[in-house]
Amino acid sequence: MPTISMFYGIIIRMYYFDNQQHSAPHIHVHYQGDSVIVEIPSGRILEGGIPSNKQKLVDAWVEIHKDELMADWELAINGESVFKIDPLK
Repeated sequence: MPTISMFYGIIIRMYYFDNQQHSAPHIHVHYQGDSVIVEIPSGRILEGGIPSNKQKLVDAWVEIHKDELMADWELAINGESVFKIDPLK
């Protein structure tokens, strides 16, 4: 489960071959003890939740990096190495 970005205590991960349970492209977001699965590119929450102020940061980050996230998704579902994506600044 590679970490593709980290910012403000938020960890963004994308798992290899992770298109079975949630067939839509998505990321796994962790903040302290909470986690959420966010669909790309819509930003829709598929499962879980994190504090709303952190979710807003994730939503902004996803919007900025949609193309890079989709490229990483294609790599990940094929078991290939994904690229790091710049954190939110």
